[in-house]
Amino acid sequence: MSVSPLAPQWLSFPEDSNALRTGMWARDVQRSGNGELEISGIPASALAAEFGTPLFVVSEADFRARARDFKDSFDAAFMDACGGVDVYYAGKAFLCTEIARWVASEGLRLDTCSGGELAVAARAGIPGANLGLHGNNKSDAELNRALDMELGRIVVDSLPELHRLGALAQERGVQANVMLRLTPGVHAHTHEFIATAHEDQKFGLSMAADPASGMSPAAEAVAAALRNPGIRLLGLHSHIGSQIFDPAGFEEAARRLLAFLAEVKALHGVELPELDLGGGYGIAYTEADTPRPAAEIAAAMAAVVSGTCAELGLAVPRISIEPGRAIVGSTTFTLYRAGTVKTVRVDTADGGSAERRYVSVDGGMSDNARPVLYDADYSAVLASRASEHDAVISRVVGKHCESGDIVVRDVYLPSDVGHGDLVAVPGTGAYCWALSSNYNYIARPPVVAVRDGAARLIIRGETEEDLLARDVS
Repeated sequence: MSVSPLAPQWLSFPEDSNALRTGMWARDVQRSGNGELEISGIPASALAAEFGTPLFVVSEADFRARARDFKDSFDAAFMDACGGVDVYYAGKAFLCTEIARWVASEGLRLDTCSGGELAVAARAGIPGANLGLHGNNKSDAELNRALDMELGRIVVDSLPELHRLGALAQERGVQANVMLRLTPGVHAHTHEFIATAHEDQKFGLSMAADPASGMSPAAEAVAAALRNPGIRLLGLHSHIGSQIFDPAGFEEAARRLLAFLAEVKALHGVELPELDLGGGYGIAYTEADTPRPAAEIAAAMAAVVSGTCAELGLAVPRISIEPGRAIVGSTTFTLYRAGTVKTVRVDTADGGSAERRYVSVDGGMSDNARPVLYDADYSAVLASRASEHDAVISRVVGKHCESGDIVVRDVYLPSDVGHGDLVAVPGTGAYCWALSSNYNYIARPPVVAVRDGAARLIIRGETEEDLLARDVS
């Protein structure tokens, strides 16, 4: 067999279709002696037999190692400049009570963006001082909850929200700890819907001056925060997007934010003590992705921050970052069972045609919405056994009544993949279970944590009783 004309340019033909590409999988995932996929020594077939499919399988050891790597790398890079870094795990990527406990035990803090995520943090026993709350449309109930829990930071997204929060805090006779989310106008090289620092979108306060007033919304918010007795202004926050590999965007955003801090100091005589540079560091979903090690990211960021502060005459503020996907994404794979497999003939650009295999699995867009939302690419392997058959261009699709229900758009799989085989998709730790749904009344799958050769449920799968429980007769 050879390269298919239907394959994208970045997808190479595999010399060995049983091989696992480094970087896409948790570090304790490998092939067993008989060729079956295993994690921490547990075969994929044993996991499927005990917990069913679809199944999210997360390596606890790998999660903890990646969390420590970010904390240790950024602390080392920034220790001389500002005494280290506060790493906030972005709960929106994937959160449950057990994950929150891992985050806390590894010395990280937790970033939330809803009352529900705050409830998870509370159940996990995380102190309010180690929590942040994001969101462009926080309700009064969520703000009150954040004040009740004495959150370490509330990231304010707009001037109206700042006024509401200040009033709620004054009613209680307290001060709310506030970071102002700014949009520095840096365009990350990522999908339009996950680029979050350009002006025409719902997040943050623009740093661009209003033509009428000559003042930017960001500058107006700083002035209002400093005047408000219910607000304790800690500093600034930005987030330029997600799944980013080019460091230039992060560096430019840091320069612009530090320049703004210098303007605040000159205008108000106040040197704000904190700066959050967000997250969005990419992971390897396919062979085309080239993530950077945490230590490399940290060293580059520290050089820019320290150098810019020296130029501006600023003390280096306490830095914080928010890696979510970069910690959890590659720790997890989704295990499916293949059902219907068929081959279709597709017209090619040269006027000919080629075959594509469709491998249908027992999940789909209800457990991974990213391909249909963002045109996200994934990879896949035959998990239940090795195969000596030729690799053919394949498309892994779900069971939903949608033509866009695609799990893996383009992948080479052995030609003998068939009904009953297990298929594993790596890199599903971030924004897969978190975005899961009950479309077509399909129950959301369970999540299993594996460590030291043992597997345990950390989120049980839904049942039909769960699906019907909220219906009111």
